Amino acid sequence: MEQYIIKGGNPLVGEVEIGGAKNAALAILTAAIMTDETVFIENLPDVSDINVLLEAIAEIGATVERVDRHTVRINGSTIGAVSVDYEFIKKIRASYYLLGALLGKYKKAEVPLPGGCNIGSRPIDQHLKGFRALGAEVTIQHGAIMASASDLTGSHIFLDMVSVGATINIMMAAALAKGYTIIENAAKEPHVVDVANFLNSMGANIKGAGTDVIRIRGVESLHSTNYSIVPDMIEAGTYMCAAAATKGDILIKNVIPKHLEAITAKLVEIGCEVQEFDDSIRIIASKRLRRTHVKTLPYPGYPTDMQPQIAVTLALAEGTSIVTESIFENRFKYVDELSRMGSTIKVEGNTAIIDGVEKFTGARVSAPDLRAGAALVIAGLAAEGITTVDDIIYIQRGYEDFEGKLRSLGAEIEKVSTEKEIQKFKLRIG
Repeated sequence: MEQYIIKGGNPLVGEVEIGGAKNAALAILTAAIMTDETVFIENLPDVSDINVLLEAIAEIGATVERVDRHTVRINGSTIGAVSVDYEFIKKIRASYYLLGALLGKYKKAEVPLPGGCNIGSRPIDQHLKGFRALGAEVTIQHGAIMASASDLTGSHIFLDMVSVGATINIMMAAALAKGYTIIENAAKEPHVVDVANFLNSMGANIKGAGTDVIRIRGVESLHSTNYSIVPDMIEAGTYMCAAAATKGDILIKNVIPKHLEAITAKLVEIGCEVQEFDDSIRIIASKRLRRTHVKTLPYPGYPTDMQPQIAVTLALAEGTSIVTESIFENRFKYVDELSRMGSTIKVEGNTAIIDGVEKFTGARVSAPDLRAGAALVIAGLAAEGITTVDDIIYIQRGYEDFEGKLRSLGAEIEKVSTEKEIQKFKLRIG
């Protein structure tokens, strides 16, 4: 089993380049099969979630050609099945986007109920409500969602709660429906906008993405396109918190600063210096940070995917901070792991009360999910001594070459899989 071994205590200093947004890429790769023409997608992150989804797309018969590590060519004209294998779905939740894509194109789809990170229940009732509003018959049988329609027709859909997944799934299906669809209370996240831009580049007619009302005029068919995926705001935010927690100075390149405003605001509040440029952002943390309160909210609020990273940072700040998680109910599982490193955090319901400590000490911890895993790595980088992070398979789902990028910033971190490699690392760093 692969682990990270970290010798903490070094401020992270230097430059790091951010890859394409995993959450946008997952939906865009799925939408790429909605045309029979060839689609060329660039700036893909090379992470396990993307690779699993590409396998799932190839499995149903699409032609998938990896041009290089960050570029893929997809042609959906060869698709022979509208049923997706459970093996892929249990690994990544985003496979449910195949529902909207296949339903839109073929008017039928069969996708098992999704898996992914265990951070709380993420019901897909809003997706199904949207498909039914477009005229599909949707049932759940033998652990799979079956959707079919003789035709999809535009509809007025009001989402009961803001859901990124439902917004994207309905948008895909509606792009090829007859007539006019309005999605109200739509999610406004940058990756929703990116998926809409991608579909529009294929000939869809979608307006209002990035606001809470999206208007879609259905088109007959979609065509080929070349598209580059938006930078990953969560990867960028993770390095921003890593700079703050280790008292570092990092220039984070290939970002859209506007997408990072909620994170930037909190880091400025706790005492970091933040410099914004056209497509990069610099975080400098030269002194001990101050306390603050953070509440996760749908975009443009503070992102739930950045909650564990800011909590780790605040656990080293002066005073008592409060972090409230309003999106997922099971997102504080890393707190027990962090307490092994000397943090003082008390969880009450959906709130963590954090009493800042002077320092962490290295320990053996285990990543409970993707973002919490990244947060524990940040804790290890800030800690005194050696930290081992188990279950890094979660981290590899969403961060490309995490250890390589951190090493380029001066971190002492290695990916190891044997006791011998651990001993070698310990000898090397003395």
